[in-house]
Amino acid sequence: MPPRFLLPCLLVLGACSSTPDVTSWLSPYRIDVRQGNYVTQEMVARLKPGMSKDQVRFALGTPLVSDIFHADRWDYVYRLQPGKGEVQQRRLIIYFAAGKLARVGGDVVAAAADAPAADTAAPAARVIDVPAEPRKD
Repeated sequence: MPPRFLLPCLLVLGACSSTPDVTSWLSPYRIDVRQGNYVTQEMVARLKPGMSKDQVRFALGTPLVSDIFHADRWDYVYRLQPGKGEVQQRRLIIYFAAGKLARVGGDVVAAAADAPAADTAAPAARVIDVPAEPRKD
């Protein structure tokens, strides 16, 4: 093989060895995948004990999971898979007693009026007692 041809080939092959920089720049676009019910803190704050199933459905939308074996429980699940990044999942569980809202559980909490902006850390799952009367300041 003539040296005139060998030298350019070696330079091209040597340039290809540092492909991590090139592949990160040339990677295909990945869309954000959103699945389920997006429930905000303001939507949860509208829930009051004793609300009917129709009123809860109007406030939050149709539940993602409505189990026939647990007719008194609705699950609202939201999953966000960013194109580049970590998957986030949120759950809100609504419990009914005799067709009326009894309690709310999950990791989406109602926003307090005097609370600062939401933290960036993911909240832990917990049960929330919905107050019988709204606060009046």
